[in-house]
Amino acid sequence: MPDTSPDLPQPTGLRPATLAVTAGRPERVADNPLNEPITMASTYVAGGEVEYGRYGNPTWAAFEEALGALEGGRCLSFATGLSAVATILDLVGAGGRVVAPRHSYTGTVMQLADLEARGRLEAVLVDITDTDEVVAACADAALVWLESPTNPALEVADIPTIRAAAHDAGAYVVVDNTFATPVLQQPLTDGVDLVVHSATKYLSGHSDVLLGAVVTNDDELYGVLKQRRDLVGAVPGTLEAWLALRGLRTLHLRVERAQANARELAGRLEGHPAVGEVRYPGSGGIVSIVLAQGAMAADLLTRKTSLWVHTTSLGGVESTFERRRRWKAEAATIPDALVRLSVGIEDVEDLWADLERALDALT
Repeated sequence: MPDTSPDLPQPTGLRPATLAVTAGRPERVADNPLNEPITMASTYVAGGEVEYGRYGNPTWAAFEEALGALEGGRCLSFATGLSAVATILDLVGAGGRVVAPRHSYTGTVMQLADLEARGRLEAVLVDITDTDEVVAACADAALVWLESPTNPALEVADIPTIRAAAHDAGAYVVVDNTFATPVLQQPLTDGVDLVVHSATKYLSGHSDVLLGAVVTNDDELYGVLKQRRDLVGAVPGTLEAWLALRGLRTLHLRVERAQANARELAGRLEGHPAVGEVRYPGSGGIVSIVLAQGAMAADLLTRKTSLWVHTTSLGGVESTFERRRRWKAEAATIPDALVRLSVGIEDVEDLWADLERALDALT
């Protein structure tokens, strides 16, 4: 029989595709399950490390171990991505300055606007592609929030330069890594302090989970954030954590396929007369296009396809799209006719045929 001793040496320096499959598994001993089971428990026998269901759960811990290994830090899971965002923003003292991209996830911008309106902090929104502007805004900042690429403009930030300026000012640096995922980008290796995810999107990958996560390699920050999560109860559901971990096992395959499809579609869209602009940062599964005939054409496009689904979320196995300015909270600097496409893992020829028919109908 093979040796199943838990004392076997574990390989180091594993690549993301291997970590996605192997991290967060139960101990490899006889008759243990291969996958972490769903532990439905709100109450634990006293005397251990957990004590109560708001403080921990083995199923959360398995997901956190896996994502932490992928990002290179320690992970905390949350009920939603926005609860993770809110917990990080709680690090900012009263009146502190937060620098963030003007084109960020609307939930993040809305939280910043709400906190600023209530006098909790000062929000400074910047053009993340203008590194000099961002660096200047870092002066006296308490927190610098980055998205790269941004949602939905798909702008790319100079993370190392901005991180250095922010740290010189004594600010924490956060990167929302939802779009890139740790398969394509690991910001902690660039020296940032925190990585945040809407695990609802690519990490879970099947449009059936609400979940958030924060990863850091700073033990003090981890302790502060965990204490805050425990206090306000922004904890994930056990089933959601289990589904997210199951989705994470195929993250690399889904991202690779979605990226290949997105690259192909971005090139074809460049040549279509109905498309005035294509925004694609060169990696990932998100493409944004601006329709040449304006917002009405963009709205019509989202109603003329049979495969592409009109919906607001992204990062699932299915291809989805929407005109972002249909939401009042979207930045006024996002073009009215911009459509954000979340490219799925279907056959690219079927995706293009469906999209091309709809675009042709506009012209």
